[in-house]
Parts: sequence; structure tokens; C-alpha cells
Amino acid sequence: MRCLKSTETEMLKKTLTAIVAATCLMAGPAIAKDYKLGDLAIDHPQARATPPKAPVSAGYMTIRNTGSKPDRLVGGTATFAGKVEIHEMKMDGDVMKMRQISGGLEIPAGGEVVLKPGGYHVMFMKLGGQLKAGEKRKATLRFEKAGTIDIEFNVEDIKPGSKMKHGTMEQSKTMNHSMSGSSN
Repeated sequence: MRCLKSTETEMLKKTLTAIVAATCLMAGPAIAKDYKLGDLAIDHPQARATPPKAPVSAGYMTIRNTGSKPDRLVGGTATFAGKVEIHEMKMDGDVMKMRQISGGLEIPAGGEVVLKPGGYHVMFMKLGGQLKAGEKRKATLRFEKAGTIDIEFNVEDIKPGSKMKHGTMEQSKTMNHSMSGSSN
């Protein structure tokens, strides 16, 4: 085994540094930004990519509360959706049901809530167009105590076998995701 000369070592270091830097630059757009609002931290906001003409999509993230008092995610707005609501999906027997969370989603003091497929999520309704993987979409989240924060959702592909299939689940009688005939 031969030893590297100092010039070879320097060249190897520079090459590895360039490879690491290039990898970070390429991954940059795919990495979601994290946000802070008072005692709340919002990690990796992402929205589901949609097929053309889909009326809805969902947003996911982790919200941590480092404070000593609970807060609530109560709603929001989005530049790409006519309406934003906070929803929950859960099993009722062998049927997956989705409903709007009345009064918002509590973020416990010193705890976190994960918004994910098959559970809590931000519901984007009345979409203005298709959400395509790789895009970033702007929205504003509203919390009961902390106020509002502008964030960007990374649009990501729908994974095969996902638990969230709006067309195949029973929905609450008060939910109309097509929004046809809605007064809002």
C-alpha cells in the first residue's frame, strides 16, 4: 500500500469537498425549509402532488410547541387554493372517515403533532390548478395564540399504497370536497 503525497492528499480533499458541495446544491430544492413562530416550530411542510383538475390536495408537516401553554392550528389561506381547513382522518370500524376539526388542532405544550397521510392534515380545497411534484406553493397558517406565519409547501409525489384516497373513502355528510354548489 502506497502513501499519498501531500499534493495528492490536497487534490483528494478538494475533489471530495466539490462532490459534497454539488450534492448539497442538488438536494437543496428538495429539502423543505423549517419555520419558527414564537414557541412553535414547523418542520418540512409538504403538499401532495395532484392529477390534473383535482379539486383538493393535502398538506403535511410536524408542528412542535416548545412553550408552556398549548396552541391551536385553526386555519389558513393559500395562494393556490380557495379554501384551507384542518382535517382528521381516522378509522370508524373498517371505514376510513375524514372530518374537519372543529375549533382547530391542539398543539400541546412541550409536545408535537405530526400531520401525515391517514391522520391530521391541512386540506387545500378549490384548487386553482394542478400541484406538480417539485413545485413550491405558498400558504399562511393561522394559530390561535401565536398568530400567522407564511410558509412554502414543497409539492411531492403521491406514493403508491398511500392511505389517503379521497375518491374511495366515506366522507362526513358535511364535507363536500368537489366544492360544486358551495357557498364559499
